Amino acid sequence: MKKLIEVYPQITKTELAAKMGVSRSMLYYHYKRPAIDEEVKRQIESVLTDHSSYGHKRIALHLKLNKKRILRVMKKFGIKPYKRRFKRPVKKDDLRRKPTKFKNEIEGFCPILPNIVWVTDFTYIKFQNKFIYLAVIMDLFTREILGVNISRFHNKQLVLGALIEAINKTGIVPKYIHSDQGSEYDSKDFIDFVKSKNIIISMSRKSSPWENGHQESFFSTLKLELGNINRFETEGELIENIYQTIYYYNNKRIHTKLKTTPVDFRRRYQKTFTLVG
Repeated sequence: MKKLIEVYPQITKTELAAKMGVSRSMLYYHYKRPAIDEEVKRQIESVLTDHSSYGHKRIALHLKLNKKRILRVMKKFGIKPYKRRFKRPVKKDDLRRKPTKFKNEIEGFCPILPNIVWVTDFTYIKFQNKFIYLAVIMDLFTREILGVNISRFHNKQLVLGALIEAINKTGIVPKYIHSDQGSEYDSKDFIDFVKSKNIIISMSRKSSPWENGHQESFFSTLKLELGNINRFETEGELIENIYQTIYYYNNKRIHTKLKTTPVDFRRRYQKTFTLVG
């Protein structure tokens, strides 16, 4: 506007606005998007300080802003969440084993209540040239981790311990327990214990990890949140951080599908169910 006034020093602002084809008030308008984007950028960075692996969808939920705006600002300023992916090795024993007699009982099943379907799996974490194994139980409805067991060995005690903890913690047994076809889950001790509780056994088809995808996704998230394992000095420090990360996942981390945390989702359901009941 100043340049135009210099060219036409005798022109009034009303006449200048007419020549430019805009209203007089537009001459005083300052484009606000850069400043707004800078503020959104600061808010995004603040969220990532506490939730370093959040993508644009979770950040949007956290800030209660449109996810398209968050994605645009992140791209504009080159902001990226921390990402670290792991590949789970295929065990040779699993490749040689015959298919289990148990079928996938929950295929296409969408539970509408907690404690109907529990899914379970275990993963490994390499630390100081050795492996630590983690088994968990997840409620498929709430996505909450109910049972945890950590061991130096991947065996039937590893997976059975996680299930026993989940039952002791909740005081409830599910209708279904779903796993892959690992020998640990197909062991006599595990099957006998599950049957003693009248729980229906469900297993994914061989070489079909997507049939237990919620667990695969959780382990990916867990390892992402743990970050660089080598920063821990002792095994005890690592194990403590695993439990802290699971607590964070259950109580503080927004789940994209739930739009809140697993524990908050369960509590909201229980409150609604109590009011309706």
